[in-house]
Amino acid sequence: MTQKSPITTLIEIAEREVDDAAKLLGKAIRAHEDTEKKLSLLQQYRDDYAQRLQDGASKGLSISQYTNFLSFLEKLDSAIDGQKQVVKDAEHRIVMAKTAWQSTEKKRLSYDTLQTRAQNIVQKKEAKRDQKQTDEMAARALFYKR
Repeated sequence: MTQKSPITTLIEIAEREVDDAAKLLGKAIRAHEDTEKKLSLLQQYRDDYAQRLQDGASKGLSISQYTNFLSFLEKLDSAIDGQKQVVKDAEHRIVMAKTAWQSTEKKRLSYDTLQTRAQNIVQKKEAKRDQKQTDEMAARALFYKR
């Protein structure tokens, strides 16, 4: 069994890091989508409740009912503001996860480049050695032909 070169080991480690970073990025994106859905639901609920207030106001509301509607709308507005901050935080986590993924991918690609360069050097040395052997055999053949 051939032993792995150190660069191959580094590439394997870097590939695992890239996979882990990609998974974290995926989780961050899904979490962001969830926070946006919650925000949308809150906004829809607020709009529906505001419409109920309008409908109730046109039919006539008592002061306490009107006050309760306004109080609840304020609470919904506060919840919406809080959810907007959660969405903003989730967007920040996406940016951070994307940056981490790009960094690990860049490192993996640099290791691949180093491995490719090393392989090219080995191939050039082998080609030179093969050419030298061919030249020596041709020279011997010419020498013995005479």
